Amino acid sequence: MKRVTGIGGIFIRASDPDALRAWYREHLGIDVQAWGGAAFRWVDDSGDPQPGATIWSIGDGSTFQPSRAAFMVNYRVDNLHALLKALRSEGCRVLDQIEESEFGSFGWVMDPEGNKVELWQPPEGQ
Repeated sequence: MKRVTGIGGIFIRASDPDALRAWYREHLGIDVQAWGGAAFRWVDDSGDPQPGATIWSIGDGSTFQPSRAAFMVNYRVDNLHALLKALRSEGCRVLDQIEESEFGSFGWVMDPEGNKVELWQPPEGQ
């Protein structure tokens, strides 16, 4: 079974999300959208568009709980349910919640340092 196949998103906790978004917009040129982040569309080696994007977002970090980290990485996976089952059998701390939506399936595991890791199986065809 494949495990992680790529990075789906990077989420940053900020005490002042609006100010931090403005800094990234002004100084790094990131096209921060009204929802608080940007979608970096995937391209192949020739620069041709490919299905998918890596999401980058700044917020208050409330979704990071129980982690206290300043960030959370979302990893793309092929089979979320099988991977969560394997992680549990390996003794990893897998959070009970699984979220299913039009954006795909999401699950979470805590790494040994207490960082919450988001696992994402995109919808079929993405």
